[in-house]
Amino acid sequence: MIDLLRNHCLKKQHVSEGFPFDDHTLVFKLHGKIFVLFSLKDDPLRMNVKCSPEYAIELRETYWQVKPGYHSNKKHWNTIVIESIDTDLILKWIDHSYQLVWNKLPNRLKG
Repeated sequence: MIDLLRNHCLKKQHVSEGFPFDDHTLVFKLHGKIFVLFSLKDDPLRMNVKCSPEYAIELRETYWQVKPGYHSNKKHWNTIVIESIDTDLILKWIDHSYQLVWNKLPNRLKG
């Protein structure tokens, strides 16, 4: 699963990956701004994604696998236990996170 998610992130414009915090937290950034983190040591796999505040609450109320962001601003981030969730939904949430960061970028960086 992590290979699929990693490839999905890397197909997006201006994305870089790395391990800035430790050797088990894979981070994807858009022009230096984080949009998704994967905790590779957790089983099942977990990820943090940026989320609009209203949507974050809606997802937490709908899916038991979605929790307030671990070590993140809980208003804007969700932690998702990637277990029993449709892959298309996971990809949609990654896309939503990327888009939120993209929308905040200055136009000069979007080219």
